[in-house]
Amino acid sequence: MTSQTVLTPSDITAEIGVIGGSGLYDFLDDYETVEVSTPFGSPSDPLVVGEVEGRSVAFMTRHGRDHRHAPHRVNYRANLWALRAIGVRQILSPCAVGSLRPELGPGTLVVPDQLVDRTWGRAQTVYDAEGAVVHVGFADPYCPNGRQVAVDAARVSQLDVVAGGTLVVVNGPRFSTRAESLMHQQLGWDIVGMTTMPEAALARELALCFTTIALVTDLDAGVEGGDPVTHDEVMRVFAQNVEGLKGVLRDAVGQLPAHEDDETATCVCRRALDGITLPFPLP
Repeated sequence: MTSQTVLTPSDITAEIGVIGGSGLYDFLDDYETVEVSTPFGSPSDPLVVGEVEGRSVAFMTRHGRDHRHAPHRVNYRANLWALRAIGVRQILSPCAVGSLRPELGPGTLVVPDQLVDRTWGRAQTVYDAEGAVVHVGFADPYCPNGRQVAVDAARVSQLDVVAGGTLVVVNGPRFSTRAESLMHQQLGWDIVGMTTMPEAALARELALCFTTIALVTDLDAGVEGGDPVTHDEVMRVFAQNVEGLKGVLRDAVGQLPAHEDDETATCVCRRALDGITLPFPLP
């Protein structure tokens, strides 16, 4: 039976985080609810923590369970801080995206290795107090270990998966114009979404491994003169493919590297803050 007990971070921990949107709210069958307070306010929703493939997993609803937070209004800082506060050090972040290449049709999974940030007005750092200047490397925004695991999991499931590509993140909540879409194509980018930034950057600032698994739901407006994107069509295609995505997520959770203490972690993501003097301790 699912427990609705409200707990605090001292009561329960998780090693892996999954940040999901519509269609993934039932990713965990049995879970306990954890409320976490953060210096940045409340997360989108309380965390739910359960077990997947023998691993302890915390699920965060990116937009809130009732989808009340538009992409530009998600409290990304609180979400990432809360996950770290309960012990999470590796994050899988599935999302819906539009394709900028006709060969990447609806239903394709893309595990990008690069991103471009075209958002504005979103809090981009946890280190924004006066005098709290922290510069972290972000040349390669995704975890190399997590990416390989996600690609392998999709291939085992015999899903159409592309290893690599550039995700451009737009502010939303509107979709792109045809001219914007054409510009994104001409610049050589592959898929377009609304939520991966500042998630990925904040994960790096918190020394967390972060992997995006992007499900293509549509061809963006300017791709081969296609029809304009609609929210209903995005949700329809996502619903058609969500069970396959859940299977990939579950397999990936089981195959992620074993949990490591902060002091002995070897992944480059976990070592992102080495040599940097932080203005305050992290949870």
